[in-house]
Amino acid sequence: MLNQTLKTQLQGYLARLTQPVELVASLATNDATTDLAALLTDITSLSPLVTARFDGTAARRPSFTVGTPGAPARISFAGLPMGHEFTSLVLALLQTGGHPPKVDDAVIAQIRGLEGELNFEVCISLACHNCPDVVQALNLLAVLNPRITSTMIDGALFQEEVTARKIMAVPTILLNGQAFGQGRMTLEEILAKVDHSASARQVDTLDAKAPFDVLVIGGGPAGAAAAIYAARKGIRTGMVAERFGGQVLDTLSIENLISVPETEGPKLARAMEAQVTAYAVDLMNLQRVRTLTPAGTDGLTRVLLENGATLAAKSVILATGARWREMNVPGEQEYRGRGVAYCPHCDGPLFKGKRVAVIGGGNSGVEAAIDLAGIAQEVTLLEFDQQLRADAVLQTRLRSLPNVRVITRAKTLAVTGDGTQVTGLIYQDRFSDTEQRVELEGIFVQIGLLPNTDWLKGTLALSARGEIEVDVRGQTSLPGVFAAGDATTTPFKQIVIAMGDGSKAALGAFDHLIRSPLATAMTLESGSATAVA
Repeated sequence: MLNQTLKTQLQGYLARLTQPVELVASLATNDATTDLAALLTDITSLSPLVTARFDGTAARRPSFTVGTPGAPARISFAGLPMGHEFTSLVLALLQTGGHPPKVDDAVIAQIRGLEGELNFEVCISLACHNCPDVVQALNLLAVLNPRITSTMIDGALFQEEVTARKIMAVPTILLNGQAFGQGRMTLEEILAKVDHSASARQVDTLDAKAPFDVLVIGGGPAGAAAAIYAARKGIRTGMVAERFGGQVLDTLSIENLISVPETEGPKLARAMEAQVTAYAVDLMNLQRVRTLTPAGTDGLTRVLLENGATLAAKSVILATGARWREMNVPGEQEYRGRGVAYCPHCDGPLFKGKRVAVIGGGNSGVEAAIDLAGIAQEVTLLEFDQQLRADAVLQTRLRSLPNVRVITRAKTLAVTGDGTQVTGLIYQDRFSDTEQRVELEGIFVQIGLLPNTDWLKGTLALSARGEIEVDVRGQTSLPGVFAAGDATTTPFKQIVIAMGDGSKAALGAFDHLIRSPLATAMTLESGSATAVA
């Protein structure tokens, strides 16, 4: 099952085991079972501490558990954890086998302190690049707390169950049989939802923080670059992020980041976070900002967080990024996650053999249609304009696919469903001015981005499109408040541009600080005022 390269790598990892691990398989009679048996046999051949049994009695087959001999197993894989999920399997083996996880002691203590029986299930797709983070987080909870179990379910393999439970997006998390979460969730996000006393503890901690010299709001490429550049100046730097990584986490392939020939969004986000935390940046993740209050007589700008805490800073850099643009038609919100989706790479496998539509004829929409054509029975691409806007090479590829239909001059009017899932959409033919209906099971929306600036309306100058107006230095209409990245009027929304924008805003903020009356109060380290490239 495993090639020699993977075997060699896995053998090196398994050498770190300090206690026995037992794999128990529940088999069926299909190709997936054959592959699963081969996988477990390969694993056991690589370490004397790993054993396997093939007499499991689980209802889902093929599946297997990872546990300690003689004790109830708390981690299950329903399906074959290969592709993106192979790392999840390796970590489950290591952590069950006694290798310490790379998380803070405080987080470990918080996990072990969780009370009650928590039985997690997560439906995934092996093509989903967001799913492994969720699987690994839930598995870690199960390793550290004997009252928690974690089960990964391959939605493509157990499609009947997925259909019966009306799961139409991955990752979808269930807790004790009830909906818990959907989409990428970090360990911290999961803990915040199950540890109900954590929020109150956070408010006290955040309120007690001294004012920052620079406070960055946003955890995407612009925010990360701003925090790094500010911290390298030796000034007190804080960073508030609702979800560190931002839209990068939802990006599969990145091939235009200078000096990095190819990478994936989650991998880039992890690298950014590692570099940010390597500096003296106070990273406050999973925090959403509610309001910004301009500087008063004390020269401090204040931000109020959703949890009620308040932070103060001598300068602020807004790098709140953007989000997927929605169609804003009847039925979209009702059927979000139940046929309406925004990530074809993640959710596409759940629509195998079904009819789907893609809304949007730009590069993202055409690329999505091409990807889905290899999975779905039929793909209908709808574009509002009279022609597609994607690159010519993508259009040529799209039109060569026999199961793709392109409809231009189409204005989507409504998403229809049966109360539980999508059954079709209605659009207006802008040429004949007639309404048309398309029968389908899935709709993938790919119509661009909106800046995350709603909370700033009435506080500072925004463009007609809601973007933060900035000058060449990243300065906004408020003194001491700078902005960078996709949330601003800077043209061309690209990762590399956002990084440069964030760096520029940090330098602008630093220049503002050293020229302001509060400069003497700055917490500069000796010699830190020297420009750093």
